[in-house]
Amino acid sequence: MSAAPSATTTPATTAEPALPSARTAALAIGALGLGGFAIGTTEFVTMGLLPDIAAGTGVTIPEAGHYISAYALGVVIGAPVLAALGARLPRRGLAVGLMVAFLVGNALTALAPGYPTLLLARFVGGLPHGAYFGAASLIAASLVAPHLRGRAVSSVMLGLAAANVAGVPAGTWLGQHLGWRSAFWAVVGIAVVTVVAILLVVPSSPGRQDASMRAELGALRRPQVLLTLGVATVGFGGLFAMYSYIAPTVTDVTGMSAGFVPVVLLAFGLGGLLGTALGGRLADRALFPSLVGATIATGVLLALMLVGSLQAVTLIANVFLVAASASTMVVLLQLRLMEVAGEAQMLGAALNHSALNAANALGAWLGGLVIAAGWGYRAPSGVGAGLAVLGLGFLLASAVLRRRELAAR
Repeated sequence: MSAAPSATTTPATTAEPALPSARTAALAIGALGLGGFAIGTTEFVTMGLLPDIAAGTGVTIPEAGHYISAYALGVVIGAPVLAALGARLPRRGLAVGLMVAFLVGNALTALAPGYPTLLLARFVGGLPHGAYFGAASLIAASLVAPHLRGRAVSSVMLGLAAANVAGVPAGTWLGQHLGWRSAFWAVVGIAVVTVVAILLVVPSSPGRQDASMRAELGALRRPQVLLTLGVATVGFGGLFAMYSYIAPTVTDVTGMSAGFVPVVLLAFGLGGLLGTALGGRLADRALFPSLVGATIATGVLLALMLVGSLQAVTLIANVFLVAASASTMVVLLQLRLMEVAGEAQMLGAALNHSALNAANALGAWLGGLVIAAGWGYRAPSGVGAGLAVLGLGFLLASAVLRRRELAAR
């Protein structure tokens, strides 16, 4: 990502502090993105190591699935609460504190002796997830000129996307060879490096001294915030309806061996990297129209999975493109929530991750329903396309509301 020019060539407005140099901004955003890499790794490596974790804690695989749900619940609850509580704090200090809390949650995960303690540890590990991205997004946006803020935020999110390409496969391999706990100790190590890096290279950034928890959470009364959260929860849930069942789709629909699943997952991860980078650039050009376009593209591509999953080549291409369009949506939703949340920008950015985790639960549940009804493993893609259409409906309602607001002025 190209950072903003130095303050000597592009002065900031009188209301804002001078921008740091391009090098300082790039290093700071990289440090914040490393935290995203750690978070993405711990969130998804649990899925790759689920049989090992189940065996290690003496539970069945379905019971071990509750570890994933516990983390997601932590994200949903922690994001709005911690973002609202931390709005007045200096943002660099808040990011460090949240990463330390994340570190502790993963250390507890690695040390947990059994099922109840591991459930609690995963919940604790999920609490700082969304609030960290909220703080990191605001810091990144403050380091660059206004026309580059979308790219700055997407660069932080690239850490999350990169985790699916490198962190999760590496963590899964490590956990399979050295025991599942080693993967979480590795995440602890990355989190420690992140804390040090943030302290060393991220400039200080003040919080909002006039903020209060009541005022921050008041953003939830804004219709535009609620409509955007609807897009994130329902529209993005379409991706998880499909992706939650990608392994049996590969084996039962495409007719490939289980050894082909990692190839498909790699395609998904690479598509996510592309979409995350693209999302920032589109946001800097035209945020809302780009979000509409990405939602339509995701719905169309999910519908194409109904036939694309029949052949290996088309499956890989389809998964790559779905991941790219959906990851573009993630960045655009993050920036849209920051825009419509008013003064509660950090809460808006954090809420995105609450909504996306709710989307994960919704999509997986609806996908499972159609499979249980006997419609086969292609059916969740059709459900996903339908959810994307519903997400588009929220966007259309948002556009109508905006037009009415402008007409009333």
